[in-house]
Amino acid sequence: MHLENFKDKLYLFPKTLILVITVLSCIGFLLLYDAAGGDFNPYAKKQILYFSMFAPVMILIGFSNIKIFFHASYYIYVISLILLIAVGVLGHTAMGATRWINLGPLKFQPSELMKIGIVFALAKYFHNIDYRNIGKTQYLIIPILIVSVPLVVILKQPDLGTAMVLCLVALIILYLAGVKLYIFGIGALVGICSMPILWQYLHDYQKKRILIFLNPEQDRLGAGYNIMQSKIAIGSGGFWGKGRLAGSQAQLEFLPEHQTDFVFSLFAEQFGFIGCILLLLLFMIVIIKGARIGINCKNVFGKLLSFGLLSIFSIHVFINIGMVIGVLPVVGIPLPFLSYGGTSMGAMLISFGLLINIALNDKNNLPYSELGYFN
Repeated sequence: MHLENFKDKLYLFPKTLILVITVLSCIGFLLLYDAAGGDFNPYAKKQILYFSMFAPVMILIGFSNIKIFFHASYYIYVISLILLIAVGVLGHTAMGATRWINLGPLKFQPSELMKIGIVFALAKYFHNIDYRNIGKTQYLIIPILIVSVPLVVILKQPDLGTAMVLCLVALIILYLAGVKLYIFGIGALVGICSMPILWQYLHDYQKKRILIFLNPEQDRLGAGYNIMQSKIAIGSGGFWGKGRLAGSQAQLEFLPEHQTDFVFSLFAEQFGFIGCILLLLLFMIVIIKGARIGINCKNVFGKLLSFGLLSIFSIHVFINIGMVIGVLPVVGIPLPFLSYGGTSMGAMLISFGLLINIALNDKNNLPYSELGYFN
């Protein structure tokens, strides 16, 4: 990279986006410290380590050549798929599901990488075909296969939450690529008609989660316990919150998984309604900044890649918060940058590194036009 170009990119670097991501991660460190009763072990210490490992990777990706990622798109997808399939052979089982590959001190969840892999594959596919062919049925077979193969593997793990995210991300990319609305209508009709059949293939605990979502009070001490305790924790925070380490639901361990899936409930109990509003504003800033990158992008690959990656972040926020407040069924979806987990932290930082890359290569003085259609 020429020094002049590097200086230009450094000047154009999305500093606000990075600042907000860092602030969200620091809030996560604080919550994980509190989740352990005021101790860096075992959660906060590891989470800080994960952030320290992947933050430089994010910056490195941001300053890299976009052509590298374009040409590697299908390879990223295939590698992600191989790792996902390998879970069935080498996978680590926890809480009744086999979703992780054990790497000694670390456990890696390939489905998180698969989310990024699908976005890459779909973005490159639609970049390479004429927009006039997008609505033709024969040109939708490959995108359907790109999504369906990993979807089947993930559902067998089982991981209904990740499967939901993959479907929603794929639908967003298909819509932005120009697929006609009537095709979505046909797909929705087929999906609705298939629900009785799909219900038979759900695991018993998945069926129970849906039924509990419809009426959580029918099993307060069983399947409905998590969501009931989550609502109590959020409500008990009141307007200003109880303060750090003062929330009875979390500190007395009534609130389950308050370091992972229910970390928002822990935050709400400690910082109250005002804290939640400020946290949602931070998430909104990230979404708006990311959307601007996609809107300003001048080629199909960059536009679909940016919106696809941003949709992963947005869907995680929407589903996790909707889940803990009781408006969506409970599924294992972490809250970005706040929930404990190295794979989730790494995947999110890599995603935003790619968004930064698109932003730096799409300004007027660093136009994408010099890349053409990557031919």
